[in-house]
Amino acid sequence: MIRFLEPAWLLALLPVLVLAGVYVWRQFRRRTYAMRFTNVDLLRTIAPKGLGWRRHVSATALLLSLLILGLAMARPSVDKKEPLERATVMLAIDVSLSMEADDVQPTRIEAAQEAAKAFVNELPPSYNLGLVSFAKAANVLVSPTKDRSQVIAGIDGLTLAEATATGEAVFTSLDAIRSVPADGANGAPPARIVLLSDGYRTSGRSIEDAATAASEANVPVSTIAFGTDTGVVDIRGELKQVPVDRLSLQQLAEKTDGHFYEAASVSELRQVYEDMGSSIGHRVESREVTQWYAGVALLFALAAASLSLLWTSRLP
Repeated sequence: MIRFLEPAWLLALLPVLVLAGVYVWRQFRRRTYAMRFTNVDLLRTIAPKGLGWRRHVSATALLLSLLILGLAMARPSVDKKEPLERATVMLAIDVSLSMEADDVQPTRIEAAQEAAKAFVNELPPSYNLGLVSFAKAANVLVSPTKDRSQVIAGIDGLTLAEATATGEAVFTSLDAIRSVPADGANGAPPARIVLLSDGYRTSGRSIEDAATAASEANVPVSTIAFGTDTGVVDIRGELKQVPVDRLSLQQLAEKTDGHFYEAASVSELRQVYEDMGSSIGHRVESREVTQWYAGVALLFALAAASLSLLWTSRLP
C-alpha cells in the first residue's frame, strides 16, 4: 500500500493538472480552426501531413514526468511487515549499600556490574533486554529493547542507596515484560529474569510472593549471589556485617525453575536463555520510495526530450 508521509505536497500536482488541461484545450482549439476550411483538398495542400499522433507522445511523457515529480514531493512510502522477536530478558541489579562491601574484589557492586555486562554481550542480539535497579524500591532504568548500548550505559551509571527490595525487583521486572508489545503475536513473550544481589530483603513485598507471581507468569528467575558471610560495609562511619542470604536467592530460583549461581561464569549464564524459545511478532514499518518516483520521472523526462529531438529537432 502506497501512502504519503507529507501529503500536503500533493498540492504541487495542481499546476501540472492545469498544464495538462491547457494542452488538451489547445488541441481541441486547433482542430476547431482546421474544420473552418471547407475545402479539404486545399487544407491538405497548405498543411501537408505532419507528425500526427506522434506530436502528443513527447508532450504526454513530459506531463507524466511532472506528475510523478509532484507525487515524489509528497514522500511516497510503502508499509512493510518486519518480523520482530519478542523474547525478553530482564536484568535486576541490587544497588543497596551492602553491595559496597569489598569481600568480592573490587567490590560486590563492581563485580555485579562486570557480570551483568558480560551477560549483555553474550545475549543473542535478537532478544529484548531491560534493566531494573533495586534498593528501597525497584525502578526500570531501561525498558526492554534490542539496543544493548542503553543497557550497558544503565549498568555503568548505577548508584547505591539504602535498603533491599528483592521482591519488588521481581514484580517490577514482570511489569516490564508485560509491556512488550504483542505485535500480532499471541500470548505473553517468552521471558527470563536475572537477579544479581547479595541477599537479605529489608523492604517491599516478600520474596515468596514474588516467586509465586513469577511462577504463575511462567517467568523463571535466575539469581546470582555476590559476597561472603564475612562481608562488612561502612555505613555512616559504622562497620556493619552484611552476610549473603544465599538461601532466599536459591529458593527464589528453584521455585520459578530458574538457576542459582555463585560467581557465575559466562558459559554458565548461557543456561539462563538456552531453552527460552521464541515468539515472533510483526511490526509495520514505512519504507520511503521517493527515489523510485524521481527515477521514473527522470525516465519520462528523458523520453520526452529524446522523442522531441528525434521528430522535431527541438526540445519540448
